[in-house]
This record gives sequence, C-alpha cells and structure tokens, in this order.
Amino acid sequence: MTLPVHVSVAVIGSGFAGLGTAICLKQAGRHDFVVLERASDVGGTWRDNSYPGCACDVPSHLYSFSFAPNPSWSRSFSPQPEIQAYLRRTARASGVLPHVQFDTELLDASWQPEQQRWQLSTTRGELTADVVVVGTGPLSEPTTPDLKGLSSFEGTTFHSARWDHSWSPKGRRVAVIGTGASAIQFVPHLQPDAAQLVLFQRTAPWVLPRVDRTISRFEQRLYARLPLLQKAVRAAIYSGRESHLIGFRYNQRLMRLAEKLATKNLEKQVADPVLRAKLTPQFTLGCKRVLLSSTYYRALAAPNADVVTDPIVEVVANGVVTEAADGTRSTHEVDTIVFGTGFHVTDPPVAQRIRVGGRSLAEHWATGGMQALHGLAVHGFPNLFFLVGPNTGLGHNSIVLMIEAQIGHLLKALDAMDAGGFGQLEARADVQASYNARLQRELAKTVWNRGGCQSWYLDEAGRNTTLWPTFTWIFRRELADFSLAEYDVAPRLGRGAATRSA
Repeated sequence: MTLPVHVSVAVIGSGFAGLGTAICLKQAGRHDFVVLERASDVGGTWRDNSYPGCACDVPSHLYSFSFAPNPSWSRSFSPQPEIQAYLRRTARASGVLPHVQFDTELLDASWQPEQQRWQLSTTRGELTADVVVVGTGPLSEPTTPDLKGLSSFEGTTFHSARWDHSWSPKGRRVAVIGTGASAIQFVPHLQPDAAQLVLFQRTAPWVLPRVDRTISRFEQRLYARLPLLQKAVRAAIYSGRESHLIGFRYNQRLMRLAEKLATKNLEKQVADPVLRAKLTPQFTLGCKRVLLSSTYYRALAAPNADVVTDPIVEVVANGVVTEAADGTRSTHEVDTIVFGTGFHVTDPPVAQRIRVGGRSLAEHWATGGMQALHGLAVHGFPNLFFLVGPNTGLGHNSIVLMIEAQIGHLLKALDAMDAGGFGQLEARADVQASYNARLQRELAKTVWNRGGCQSWYLDEAGRNTTLWPTFTWIFRRELADFSLAEYDVAPRLGRGAATRSA
C-alpha cells in the first residue's frame, strides 16, 4: 500500500488505542486518516506478548470495546490468542484495515509551525499530518537490565515480549529474571519441562488466586442472542472492579483482607518454610501491581525449581553470578536467560522521536516527569494527542475504559478545531500544571505511593506519572465534555496570525 503524502490524522500503533481511534474516526465520518504500524499485523501488546500462558488479568467481558462486544470469549480471563483474534476481527469488521500501513515504523515526528502540521519520517518514507495521535501504549517497549557481562553469555537470551518460539525449555537449565505479571504466567509453563529453573527475585510480589473458568457454549450462545445480558454482566464486573479502588485509595486497611487471601494461597502451595519466607512480600498489597495465579507458587515449589534472592552482580559465559550479604559469590549455571523485566513505562521511547523546535518530548519531560492534560494533550506540542498517556493507567479496572474516554475527548477536540477554524490546538500551561498538581495530591493518598515499595508506577524521581488516582467514572465524566478554555488555539493559516487562548 502506498504511503499517503498528507492526511488529516496520523495514528501511531494498532493496539486497542490505535484501532479504537481508527474505528471511532471512521464512525464519525472522518476518513482522511492513516494508522502507522511498525509490525505486519494489528494487536499491539497482544500481538507482541505471545509467551506461554499469556492472558489478561481483567475479566474478558470488560476487556473489550463497549461498541464491539464479543459473546464468544472462552474463559472468564481471556488468553492472548483470543484477544489478538478479537482485535483482528474487530479491525476487519469495522473497515479500518485499508487505513493501516503495516511495516511502517515512525522514526521522527517534527512540528512545522509555518504549515501547522507534523512532518513524519517512517521506515517507508515521509508524510505530513495535521494531527498526530500516539497510541503506542506504555507496554510496547521491553526493557532489559544492563547486567555486567551479559554480552559474554554463550546461551540463549530473550525478553518475554520477544518470545523465541523456536526455543523449547525441555531439558534446559533456565534462568528467569523478573517476577512481574509476565513471569508469573510463563514460569508455570516452563518449569515442568525444564531440567532446572532458577528464578532470580529482587522483590517478592503479592499473588492472589486466579479465579478463572470456562465460559460454556450455552453461555456464549445466550450472549449472542441477548446482547443486553452480556452488557449487564459487563456492568456488574465493572462495578466490582471499581470497588477495589476503595482499598487502594480510601481505606488501605481493607488491603489486609486481600493480603490474608494471598498468604493462604502461598501457604497452600508452598510447604517449605524457607521458600515460603522468600516468597512473602514485605510491602502493602497494591503498592506494586497485584498479580493473579493459582499455579505460580506450585511451580516454584517443584524439586527442579529454585528461588534466588541474592542480587545479580554479573553474567558469565555459562551462568549468572550472585553475591550474598556476606560477600560470598555463587555461579548459577544456566543455558538460557528469560527476562520478565517489564517495559519502558515512565520513559517511553516514542517520546524521543517527537520534536518541536528541535526539542524532543522526552527532553521536555526530563525535568518535571511525564505530564499531560487529561493524559492526552501536552503543552508545547500542538495537535498531538496521547492515548494511555501520563496518569491514565489503572491498578483496579480495565484500561479500555480510559481509552474510550480519551478517544471521545479527542473527537470533540477535532470537532472544535473544525468549527472554530483552528489550525493549532495545545493544552494551556496553567491548566495542565493545575491538573497534574491535583493528580499528584490525590496520588499521595494511595497505596501506590504509600505502600512501601518501588514499582514501575514511579519514575526515577519517585513521582507517580503512570496511574489515575481515583474512580474511572470520574475520569470519564471529566472527559465527556470538551472546553476550549483549557487549550491554546490559533486560526488556520490565512485566517489570522496571533496565537490566542480560547
């Protein structure tokens, strides 16, 4: 497909955020847009994370677009292949695939003030766009620790988000580095076949039982014939998940009940008191992402598994070296290293590729951390909109809810630009500063900031630039209306010159 010379809207990424934007643009009668996708298929994080056991930790009926329900989910927590198939099917049914430019990675986006448009450089050529929508998401760029000697390792290494499907754990001595949401899903799938599995754990996570079940064919047929029933189930799940915020934000003593449940889960599966002590968290549940698994602890309690809590000091040709508190070093011989070490969340690489006046968005955010109005618009970066931007992540509910609210606000912004004849729109500095100051005050009251841990929710300065601090219905209510008073605008070229505040 030939890359267009110019479009009204360029969308970066084709995961939930990018596809949702494309579908809603089309539904709104806006057809002059393109989706730039660096891979050869849609799906975003659900395309890239194909490791064994990969599944969602939000119930299936809530982890889908409200305008594209799926009555055919096979389980209460949908596995990765089904989510990927759902995104493919939804993209095809909505007619947006002709707008997607596959194998087209954004290399640079530079604002051209004289033309009031973005100049985009991609791996397949150049184009311009009046508006750029970044839908790459926070879980798109895996991060690997800079371990001394890693390049000298003679075995196999890969990150869970770049799984090597030609590799098999059978008979292997496998090192797993990281204990996050990915690791607790793939570890139980590696352990049974591995000759030995060594988990290098820096911090023990809280793990609650995964209450998963098969959704029967009868239920699926019922949802297909009675869409209102599925909508009611979705609403019930939403209310239940929303109530979790009470413990995270308003009454953290409630987290003790969840901690007791998690502790029972640990005690039930791990009989060895030494191993159980290693796996017992030392922070308030919720401070880090709450993990769900009914098989993780059992895998680590198996005879061929070991949990190492001493820090890694280097990697050598045939293994991983750790150092105990007394200075004793141990070499753990392995032939494979699998990293479950997460993603660039508070320092998204895409921000290095977006520039205004030669200054990148990454540089702009370097001093005060990631900030945006409604997690969507950034002062100093006109006609740029982030989906799942700063402080829109959730510790308790479905991110798809936040994405849809942001898309709705984006469409209202585009309508306002058209109605007012504006060629330029960006968040006002004072409004953005006030908005983010409020978020940080509210976050200071939450378990995510006060739970006694270091997590990927926090940036290097200790600011929580990742999570939304309260109920999702409040976010959706705030974004339901669009106020030009929150933005600086400028007329389209030829209709005036001076930038003004609305």
